[in-house]
Amino acid sequence: MRPFNGIKPQDILVLLKLVAIGDAKWRHSDLSEALGLSQGEISFSLDRCRTAGLLDSVKKRVMKAALFEFLVHGLKYVFPVKPGPLTRGMPTAHSAAPLAGKIVSSADDLYVWPSAMGKLRGQAIEPLIDNVPQAAAKDHLLYELLALVDAIRAGRVREQALAAHE
Repeated sequence: MRPFNGIKPQDILVLLKLVAIGDAKWRHSDLSEALGLSQGEISFSLDRCRTAGLLDSVKKRVMKAALFEFLVHGLKYVFPVKPGPLTRGMPTAHSAAPLAGKIVSSADDLYVWPSAMGKLRGQAIEPLIDNVPQAAAKDHLLYELLALVDAIRAGRVREQALAAHE
């Protein structure tokens, strides 16, 4: 068994992808291709998540209650983020679905992942890892989950509460 060195940002991406996949069968290569991570990174990530109690013992089923608790109560402390300068990118947090229609914000209060693929201008929110925009562009449900995670990481109390509810 490898020593446990804590959760890494890519582990959150992997767990959210597994939630988005649901009960469908998957292989390491499927996750690798969808997330832009090597199969080795996927394997290490699954091991860390199992050790942390976020995956079952065979590393196939997300322990959703544990993941929810970690996302709502710990994520903003482990992977904090502050809005940065204005840039072009993909909407995230309260600026993306599913929160975009529930929170009224001004053009100055939009959050984006800096990305050449983006068409919106807003304050930069550093994604958990660099390839989050590419992975989100391939999977609408994963995109929504990542946006909710960013609402918890970067949002005010109201945005965090709405994201947790979603």
